[in-house]
Amino acid sequence: MISIRQRKGIKTTEVSEDYAAQEENVKLENKLPSGYTNRRLWKILSFTVGGTIALCIGLLTSVYLATLHENDLWFSNIKEVEREISFRTECGLYYSYYKQMLQAPTLMQGFHALIYDNKTESMRTINLLQRMNIYQEVFLSILYRVLPIQNYLEPVYFYIYTLFGLQAIYVIALYITSWLLSGTWLSGLLAAFWYVTNRIDTTRVEFTIPLRENWALPFFAIQIAAITYFLRPNLQPLSERLTLLAIFVSTFLFSLTWQFNQFMMLMQALVLFILDSLDMLPAVKKILNLKSDEHIFKFLKAKFGFGATRDFDANLYLCEEAFGFLPFNTFERLSDTLLFYAYIFVLSITVIAALAVVFHNLSNSSNQQSMGKVGKCTISLKPETAYNLIHTILFGFLALSTMRMKYLWTSHMCVFASFGLCSPEIWELLLKLIHLYNPKRVYIMRYSVPVLILLYLCYKFWPGMMDELSELREFYDPDTVELMNWINSNTPRKAVFAGSMQLLAGVKLCTGRTLTNHPHYEDNNLRERTKAVYQIYAKRSPEDVHALLRSFGTDYIILEDSICYERRHHRGCRLRDLLDIANGHVMDGPGENDPDLKLAGHPRFCEEIKRNLPPYTAYFTRVFQNKTFHVYKVSRNK
Repeated sequence: MISIRQRKGIKTTEVSEDYAAQEENVKLENKLPSGYTNRRLWKILSFTVGGTIALCIGLLTSVYLATLHENDLWFSNIKEVEREISFRTECGLYYSYYKQMLQAPTLMQGFHALIYDNKTESMRTINLLQRMNIYQEVFLSILYRVLPIQNYLEPVYFYIYTLFGLQAIYVIALYITSWLLSGTWLSGLLAAFWYVTNRIDTTRVEFTIPLRENWALPFFAIQIAAITYFLRPNLQPLSERLTLLAIFVSTFLFSLTWQFNQFMMLMQALVLFILDSLDMLPAVKKILNLKSDEHIFKFLKAKFGFGATRDFDANLYLCEEAFGFLPFNTFERLSDTLLFYAYIFVLSITVIAALAVVFHNLSNSSNQQSMGKVGKCTISLKPETAYNLIHTILFGFLALSTMRMKYLWTSHMCVFASFGLCSPEIWELLLKLIHLYNPKRVYIMRYSVPVLILLYLCYKFWPGMMDELSELREFYDPDTVELMNWINSNTPRKAVFAGSMQLLAGVKLCTGRTLTNHPHYEDNNLRERTKAVYQIYAKRSPEDVHALLRSFGTDYIILEDSICYERRHHRGCRLRDLLDIANGHVMDGPGENDPDLKLAGHPRFCEEIKRNLPPYTAYFTRVFQNKTFHVYKVSRNK
């Protein structure tokens, strides 16, 4: 057929052309621009509406999570020390560096204190910027000092609002990924709804705000969206370059903000390798620090049954619920929102399609001579769909094996399930399999099913969400507040404290005192030091414990009854049990012990010290006590 642009060059004097054909071409000429314009306007309108909804739902999610955090703690009304204590375990440690940078007389002095830090680990000078992922705290502290906001916004609010703002970006990135895969923003809306209604399993930002994953996962989601777009064939050169830039920036920020980034990057590299090996990519598209990460490999070896271990670090991970297998009740919660059912449905269909495509591709590659004659496969799978399929399978296995990693999987589960329900390819394949295919049915299923699920989610979960927003609580931990106030008032600024990793993070944040150990467990020397400090909960003599503590310059130890008399874990997983096993001692209480374990020659230190017997008072003097904590001053005498 002659094109419109070609017709403009035809001379009107050519009377030999058939009149009827001229009339038909004129009609066609008039219709095509109108149809093209209408489609373009519809595309612009859909993009505008979808983009606006993405921004709105991202912001609403951010406000919703921030409100839940405020309501749970009454954060705006509690004292500053209570706000800081609410940042539990390593969260408090990370926030302390933000606070430290703000309190530094100048930025340069603040940088110097971080690079040559001698308060985080006593008797050691470490480069915190090299050892820990705290660039984000440094960046935020600089912003807060530079921007004219000090009179309008407290430092803690600038910090937490930034994290909740990142959650808006996270949801928008999930929305966009689902939209890119399915071709409709309705899919993105469903993904966002599922993310919010499954909040217990998709995020824990409202009660662990400074945690590294809450910084990193939004950038990870942006990276996945960018890779999804990049894998589309026939991208314009400018689009391709901009997408590569987005991939580079998001990957860089993700790696900068999470200490487990290397494992995630390894899995992503495996995804791309599998796609390339199976010929599912379009045509022209550091070695691990084993000493630092050896505890992870010991943990994995023991977890998957490659031999029992008495290694303290490996057992410490094995006994933590967060590093256990994914609990079965997770699937019950995910099923309650229909997410798990939809995910399994979409996963099954896409796996069938992927297997058919792989079989076709491998058959072709084994017969290169007939490449030009081989017919096209009736089932197709877009490269971006294949990438997200393998991504969700691998990260699903990771989540099943280690509960803490479920947040990588469940958020992507929302994306993958919503994409499938809105995908014309998925419904086309399914309807063809059951011999009910026609384009109209595909269209109906593609839009009616997600809309019905959205209505169901609104009907079932909206009242509960409103109840959550109206439920008010208050932070209450008087024993810890009393401890922190006592330390601030009664101990020298340069005093060195020993105790549990989790508690010492709060000591660092609330008091600025020097620590012997802390929860950032990614250094071999620190792990050895922590094991030595934890002998305060083992069956060791007061002389041994004193010598160990003084080797780290300890001035005070904090003993916690919740650890000394722990009942939360079963026998064999209590901290005192892990120490006994590592020391070769028989564990307390009824139950089996390995035959080579021996009775300890001394009672448990944390129990015996409270009796104030002479062998203990010669080295340790109790200076503070409440219902939860016992603080002892360590004698400097050898």
